[in-house]
Amino acid sequence: MSVAAYIRPDRLQADLDALTAITDPGRPHTRRSFSPHFLEGRAWLADRFRQAGLTTRIDDAGNLIGRRPGTMPDLGTLMSGSHSDTVPDGGRFDGILGVLAALEAARAFADAGLALRHDLDIVDFLAEEPSDFGLSCIGSRGMAGALSAEHRTLRAPWDEGLADAITRMGGAPDRLDTPRRTDIRAFFELHIEQGIVLEQAGIQIGVVDAIAGVTRLDITFTGRADHAGTTPMDLRQDAAVPAAAIVTFVHDQASTLARSGAGHVTATCGVLALSPGASNVVPRAARLVVDIRVSNRPVAEALVASIRSACIEAAAASRTTLARFTIQSDTHPTPCDPALAALVEDAAHAQGFSTRHMVSGAGHDAAFVARLAPTAMLFVPCRDGRSHDPDEWCAPEDATRGTMVLAEALAMRDRID
Repeated sequence: MSVAAYIRPDRLQADLDALTAITDPGRPHTRRSFSPHFLEGRAWLADRFRQAGLTTRIDDAGNLIGRRPGTMPDLGTLMSGSHSDTVPDGGRFDGILGVLAALEAARAFADAGLALRHDLDIVDFLAEEPSDFGLSCIGSRGMAGALSAEHRTLRAPWDEGLADAITRMGGAPDRLDTPRRTDIRAFFELHIEQGIVLEQAGIQIGVVDAIAGVTRLDITFTGRADHAGTTPMDLRQDAAVPAAAIVTFVHDQASTLARSGAGHVTATCGVLALSPGASNVVPRAARLVVDIRVSNRPVAEALVASIRSACIEAAAASRTTLARFTIQSDTHPTPCDPALAALVEDAAHAQGFSTRHMVSGAGHDAAFVARLAPTAMLFVPCRDGRSHDPDEWCAPEDATRGTMVLAEALAMRDRID
């Protein structure tokens, strides 16, 4: 009998309900990293890990890890998990499902009497969501040796340094200059899609081929503030005009690339601020932040170059100045391991579930774990594609299907080597 048959939907759902009940009062599904409620959720998780027979510890990066020993530990470690911290008001399944599904898979192995050859680590990564320190994926960065000394000096609004916060979580920040693991042979992360593709297509399991790189541009145009009623239109230096042109340009360029077969391409002008910001004043300055998410690095670089050229042209046409064009942050796309992706697809098909290959436009801890080991991600649908919102919802049958595929893929990978 397949290990997936030992997955218990009632147990998984009870865990999801219990963890999401630990939240800031009056703010459903809010457990911000480093907060008292985050620590309460961590304590609950650690207890559930121990009840499942896992040996529990906090690693140097502040990640909570539960281990199920294998019969041949020299083979290395299989790992699965995600994160239990949330964005404000919107974390019922995002991350949490991946942690609890991995825990349920470990329990299913025990219920089936199946002894894995590899050690199995279940991980709750610290602070995957953007934190009060202005940084995301803190725990997985730390595990991968990608949490720099500069990162560790970041400070929260309450004036705590990140290094001190990691120590408060039980970690050892002074040991994070190098990768902390060399034993991981495969990492699997289950996640809600956070989009509408699977639901609209009626597909049950998404097999992730890559995690898109994220590039953010910080752009400022400057002109001259003038009276809105007395300054003739043809004599203005209105900074809002080139900004508006760039909003349209970014949308049109990304749409064209997405339709052309360039892979996953999205671009969003999520910040647009005018100064001085009065209805009767011609804007003196306009600032945009552009979020670009692309699965093909050359496409991302070409899109950035085209936006820069468009900004120069828009400034010249409007008699304004391109005062700033900086790359605020920049990460490369992360390919998932093709062999592990094939295992995920085989595990889904073995149970009669439909699949679709796709790219993740959202960032995940898997992108940093991929620096240490072969990595795979699988998605399950979420209602209306909603995420980071109180209405975020994954149907119990979808959560169960994803957990069944995860457990079976882990069992299949254990038989290799």
